[in-house]
Amino acid sequence: MPKTLPTTLRRKSAKRAAKLTQKPARHAAPAADFCAVAREALKRGDPDAISDKTLQQVLTAAMKVYAAKVERRGHGVSPFAHGTVTATETVVTACGLIRAADLNMFDVAMWFHRPQGIE
Repeated sequence: MPKTLPTTLRRKSAKRAAKLTQKPARHAAPAADFCAVAREALKRGDPDAISDKTLQQVLTAAMKVYAAKVERRGHGVSPFAHGTVTATETVVTACGLIRAADLNMFDVAMWFHRPQGIE
């Protein structure tokens, strides 16, 4: 039995090892696609062009990533760029999230005022 692998197997093994050690690819294109479709729908005044199911999937994924980043890095992670959403949009969304999670304002106040670093 040979002590080394044939050249073709070594190349394939090296490629597999390289793939395993690489960081996962960043998937910006699907997010950009959703954002473009959403902007167009809002521009047309047709938010229902985005299905409720799609919106739920996107919000769920975004919230989970945001929460994980805050837990890892602290409250310095901003959920959106300054000036990109209105106060009304923020409060309407926050109220929807609070209702969906079956929270009350006392629960929210406790979380809102907890010291940084206590996650």
